[in-house]
Amino acid sequence: MALTDTLPAADWMQRPGLDRLTDALGAEAGAARYVGGAVRDTLLGLPVSDIDVATIHPPQEVVRRLEAAGIKAVPTGIAHGTITAVADGTVVEVTTLRRDVTTDGRHAEVAFTDDWQADAARRDFTMNALYADMRTHALHDYFGGIADLRGGRVRFIGDPLRRIAEDHLRILRFFRFLARFGDAPDAQGLAACIDRANDLMALSRERIADELLKLLVARDAVAVMRLMVQHGIWKPVLPEIDVAAVERLAALASSEVAAGIAPDPTRRLAALLEPGTAEAVTARLKLSNAQRKRIATALGQGHAQHPQALGYRLGVESAIDGLLLAGDAVAAASLTGWTRPTLPLSGGALVERGLARGPDVARALRAVEDRWIAEGFPDAERTHAIADDVVAQALRATSIA
Repeated sequence: MALTDTLPAADWMQRPGLDRLTDALGAEAGAARYVGGAVRDTLLGLPVSDIDVATIHPPQEVVRRLEAAGIKAVPTGIAHGTITAVADGTVVEVTTLRRDVTTDGRHAEVAFTDDWQADAARRDFTMNALYADMRTHALHDYFGGIADLRGGRVRFIGDPLRRIAEDHLRILRFFRFLARFGDAPDAQGLAACIDRANDLMALSRERIADELLKLLVARDAVAVMRLMVQHGIWKPVLPEIDVAAVERLAALASSEVAAGIAPDPTRRLAALLEPGTAEAVTARLKLSNAQRKRIATALGQGHAQHPQALGYRLGVESAIDGLLLAGDAVAAASLTGWTRPTLPLSGGALVERGLARGPDVARALRAVEDRWIAEGFPDAERTHAIADDVVAQALRATSIA
C-alpha cells in the first residue's frame, strides 16, 4: 500500500443517498468526515460494509439537518452522540466528535467537542483514527496511522496502559487487529496487554465471545491465538484455551484450506474446546442456543458413516463441521453444495401395504429410511421396493408373534 493524501475511489462511495447525506451534514465546509473502518479498509483495498461518519454538529443538530433533508434519523445512541442515518436505503452511523470525561474500563462518560484531534485521541489504534473528507476524500491522520497501516503495525494511540484502562476490551481488539492486519506485534502494546490481562475479568462474557469469534476467522488467527496462549492472555477468563486447543485449531484451519471451505467462527471455536468442557464454556460465553447445539453436535458425533449419510442425519453444516474437525478434508469437501434429499415415501404408503397405524408404521418407516440411506438415496422405484420388503418382514413377524 502506497502512502497517499487522498482516499482512493471505492465502490461503497457510490451508494445511493451518500451525496444527500454529505450535503445535509455540511461536509463542504469541513463539518463531517468519514472515519474508522471504511477509511482503513479502503486504504488496504478491502471491501467496506459499514460506513461511519464523524461530525462537529451536536446530536440534535444532526437530527435536525437529516430530517430537513428528508433523511431518516434514528437516535440509536444519541446519549453518546450517535445517530443512524438512512438515506435511500444506505445506512450510515453519524457520531458527534467526542472526548472522554471519565472511564472505568467498561463504560465511558463523554463530552461533545469540535476538536478533531481530541476525537482521534480517544480512539484505540492509530489505524482506526483516520478521517477522510466526505467531498474531496482528503485524508486527516493525527497519529501516524497511515504509516502504521502500511507497516502492518497495530499501535495504540498514546500510552497503551491508559488506553486499556479506558476500555479493557482493547486487549482483545489489539490481538484481533493484529490477526487481521498486523505483521508483528507492537512491543509496547503487547507488553501492556500481557500486564493487564486480568482486566478481562471485568468484561461481560458476551463482549469477550464477540471479540473471540471475530478473531478466530482473521487472516492470522492461529498464529495470534498461539501468541495469546504463550503469554497467558486467555487464562483469566478462558483457561480452557491452552496449547493443545490451539493445535486443534491449527489442524482445523489446515483441513479448511485443503477442503476449500471458508473459515467459520463457530466451527473454529469448537476446535478450541473438548467434549467434556464445551457445554460449560459455551454457557459461560452466553452463546445462542443454535451455536451451542452446533458445537455440541460437532464434538459429540462419531464420523464413521459415509459423508452423505452423515449430512442427511446431522444436517450438511454439522456434518462438514465434524468431518473437518476429524481431519477428513476430502469427505467434507464432498458435501459442499450437496442438498439433503427427501425420502420419497410416507407412512401412509406403508399403511396401504397392510401395516396398522401407530408404532409399527414408525418403526418400519425408520427401517426403510435406514436402508435408503445405506444404498445412497435411491430413486422412488427402488425406495418402494425397499418398503415392500420391510413391510413383508414386519407382517411376517406379526404373524409369527
